[in-house]
Amino acid sequence: MKRLLEGFADRAADALPDADIEADVTRGRRALRRIKRRRRVTGVLCVAAVSALALAIGNQVKWWGNTTEVAGGTSEPEKTAASPATAEAAKPSSAETMSMFGASVVELVANNQPWSTIDCTLTPKGWTAETPIAANRVVLSQPAMRTADAAAKVVVQAAPDARGLSAVRVTDGSGKTFHIGTLDGRLAGQVKLSDQWLLVELPVGTVEWPDDVLRRFMDSCTVN
Repeated sequence: MKRLLEGFADRAADALPDADIEADVTRGRRALRRIKRRRRVTGVLCVAAVSALALAIGNQVKWWGNTTEVAGGTSEPEKTAASPATAEAAKPSSAETMSMFGASVVELVANNQPWSTIDCTLTPKGWTAETPIAANRVVLSQPAMRTADAAAKVVVQAAPDARGLSAVRVTDGSGKTFHIGTLDGRLAGQVKLSDQWLLVELPVGTVEWPDDVLRRFMDSCTVN
């Protein structure tokens, strides 16, 4: 623009006075300065607009991506609920025949072996009476059990008097009163049958004989 004005001024210098030429050059320079200022202002405004747009987009993306933040703090981690299948598996079935320690419960089966004066229609499965059988005492053991291991055997005996049990639990049923407790550190039960007391001593430390199974066993016995 400056070159155009100077060229124009050179061509017109011969026809115009010096004052007119100087005035034209001054106006041209002013116009050139206005154009430069306009360009600078436009550039600054463009840069400011781009910066503001970038900042707004960045904040929006941060807000979208950060789903854990809430007003006033951070949200707590989501708790995963247990599936119905897991909850059902953790709940033991009421029909399970397991003791409170997880051991198998003794299974009572029909007794086809005659016993002297003590006779029981039920017997623990896998257990047999040792011979010879005494008149008022029956000892039950398993085939793999050592003969001398008396603490691991079931002893059934009849006596005219009751024995003193510790921590006794008394239950009535079938017209009888069952007493279950401990005797010399062994789980034991006794019941009055006619004029005799039937006493059952279980293996030391056993957990396979819950009270209901022991009562069923004693209820199947008679003393002749």
